[in-house]
Amino acid sequence: MDQILQKPLRMKDVAWVQVGAGQSHESARLHVSGRANYTDDIPELQGTLHAALGLSPVAAGKIDSIDLAMLKSMPGVVDIVLASDIPGVNDCGPILHDDPILAADQVQYLGQPVFVAIATTRNAARRAAFLARKAITITPSEPVLTARDAHRLGQYVVPPMKLSRGDAESELGRAKHRLDGVISVGGQEQFYLEGQIAYASPADDGGIKVWSSTQHPTEMQLVISHSLGISANKVHVECRRMGGGFGGKESQSALPASVAAICANKLNSPVKLRYDRDDDFMVTGRRHGFEYDYSVGFDDEGRILAAQIDMITNAGFSADLSAPVMTRALCHFDNAYWLPHVLIKGFCAKTNTQSNTAFRGFGGPQGALAMEIIIDKIARHLGRDAIDVRKVNFYGIGRNNVTPYQQAVTDNVIHQLSDDLLESSNYRARRKTTAEFNRTSPILKKGLAFSPVKFGISFNVTHFNQAGALVHVYMDGSVLVNHGGTEMGQGLNTKVAQVVAQELGVDVKNVRCTATDTQKVANTSATAASTGADLNGKAAQDAARQIRNRLLQFAVDHFGCSIEDVMLQNDMVYAGDQELPFGEFVMLAYRARIQLWSDGFYTTPGLHWDPATMSGRPFYYFAYGAAVSEVLIDTLTGEWMLLRADILHDAGKSLNPAIDVGQVEGAFVQGMGWLTNEELVWHPKTGALLTHAPSTYKIPTANDVPTEFHTRLFRNESAVDSIFRSKAVGEPPLLLPFSVWLAICDAISSVGDHKIQPPLRAPATAEAILTAVEQVKKASADIGALPPR
Repeated sequence: MDQILQKPLRMKDVAWVQVGAGQSHESARLHVSGRANYTDDIPELQGTLHAALGLSPVAAGKIDSIDLAMLKSMPGVVDIVLASDIPGVNDCGPILHDDPILAADQVQYLGQPVFVAIATTRNAARRAAFLARKAITITPSEPVLTARDAHRLGQYVVPPMKLSRGDAESELGRAKHRLDGVISVGGQEQFYLEGQIAYASPADDGGIKVWSSTQHPTEMQLVISHSLGISANKVHVECRRMGGGFGGKESQSALPASVAAICANKLNSPVKLRYDRDDDFMVTGRRHGFEYDYSVGFDDEGRILAAQIDMITNAGFSADLSAPVMTRALCHFDNAYWLPHVLIKGFCAKTNTQSNTAFRGFGGPQGALAMEIIIDKIARHLGRDAIDVRKVNFYGIGRNNVTPYQQAVTDNVIHQLSDDLLESSNYRARRKTTAEFNRTSPILKKGLAFSPVKFGISFNVTHFNQAGALVHVYMDGSVLVNHGGTEMGQGLNTKVAQVVAQELGVDVKNVRCTATDTQKVANTSATAASTGADLNGKAAQDAARQIRNRLLQFAVDHFGCSIEDVMLQNDMVYAGDQELPFGEFVMLAYRARIQLWSDGFYTTPGLHWDPATMSGRPFYYFAYGAAVSEVLIDTLTGEWMLLRADILHDAGKSLNPAIDVGQVEGAFVQGMGWLTNEELVWHPKTGALLTHAPSTYKIPTANDVPTEFHTRLFRNESAVDSIFRSKAVGEPPLLLPFSVWLAICDAISSVGDHKIQPPLRAPATAEAILTAVEQVKKASADIGALPPR
């Protein structure tokens, strides 16, 4: 019997894959064992003092006096720092200079920092800070506490915005069908596990080092330099990792960082400032709540002919990042739909509450949610399945594919992605099953909903789309990487390490990423807008390729072979018939004086934006996704549960499917929390945040995750030259749980046989659901009581 003899495979004949493999998180073992070091885990230097913030007890008023003698008499207190003690600029605003580090003459929200108590222990500092109510004398004034009230007064932190195309007003008048209404969507607390914290220590050259839990070390460096009145090269900011960020540590980490630095500079001693959870809630802002007034015109199929909407957001007392958040909300109102005539206005209302800030999605979810709710209402008005109305409005391929801000949608996969999910989730059959269940169940009602996602990837501000990195190859072949991104648990360092490992042909275990450090990579952008892997991965790839090219040329010269015969992979170097371990080859290169380190840089190409006309190409590409959710509600109590969720998300050619699936599922649950049980409540008169602790503010738990949770990554490849043709996965999937809120609305609608628009607000708490059910019942009874026409 003939036998086919095969030549044994050598290691170089085996496919080498580091990118695209489901590698575990680089700090996973440290996380689960408790050995991962965070800012508060840094061993305290000799003489470290602790700071706590004295907070305003009223929402608005003029500061008359502060009883320093009482505060300084407290046990353990070393000093009290006021606004007058700041040697430089008393401001930590990321864009406009309207955000004082410490209130000087007036207070603008309840919880605004007025003084800093510095003591030998953290508890002593907190006890002194707690006396703020007695120590600060304020003449109060009437606060403005809601976005609607501020809007009526014409009170904004930045001028109103407008994005338009065509003639929405005229087309609304011509449309066969028209709906007008209001929508209310609440904000959301970031609820990172590690609160805001900074630790500052004076340097011996008149400089200062600050360890900060921040998504933006460069911004911290600049804010500190301005507040101390020193140059940026004297400020050293470092961040090894954060225990979560979600946007809450992009700009609002500036206050603790600058306070710690100011105190350390004044006392010439290390100072640590760590908020407790209550203070974190009271001092920092969160996702912007939005109010909407809309009008939409459409035909018998539900095709939108014109849409007009006013978006009013509660910016808080200062601008912070409200302007770019509103810009992204306006640019994401279209979501996955082509709108021929549209007029969108944005108003950032100035109120006497905490200044709201970045949160995962950065305004995109607030913009797109309004459109999904409107589409749902159109479908209910016409008596059609919402999926059919959505599909008839989808962006086209090659036609009807230009956004209201004039960017062409050239990478559209929403049609095939939606069809794939609808089939795999068995949507049509389950729609019938749901209707049958509701017909025979008077108390418990099921709801089913589908929602799509189209999300633009890049910073709104073009010059932020840049990144740098350093890659070092040591003599033993191990690799060290430093880049401008920050690690907050999302797996950025893991992905960057995979990129470098792929380029150099080494195992990812031999690549280590170090702390983000302003003395290593300068002028970095925030790790935000889902750009972390895109920007820093490309910069690290650039640096690694320079080293690889030098090594390839050295191999040619050293072994006397052609460059086509040289290969770096499997931790080995193959050069013609020669092969040797990567570490040995690197030592040869070092002895030949080959440079074994390099810097890399990357800028996202083709971006431009005109804020005056609200037009351009603000996004490098779009990420897509869709979800189907099934819920069960109790019409007697308003309680609900998610029975099943099916998700299909476009991560391009995924760098790490394991991490990306985790990000998709995490974003889904976090977004579900925003729209269902995470409710922020302020006292209507005083402006006090009443939901300021885990006892009153409820985030989702493991019990809220459905037993049937089906998550897949859509097989796709980025149409542009992103890092290894992958797509960002941080923010886009947060829009997927729109389907949960819409499913709850669908269940409530079934109470009135889908003939009544449920007046459901977001978050859809049990109280909100019960209120909406009762209103649908009443409206349904009123219709039934009408005489026949």
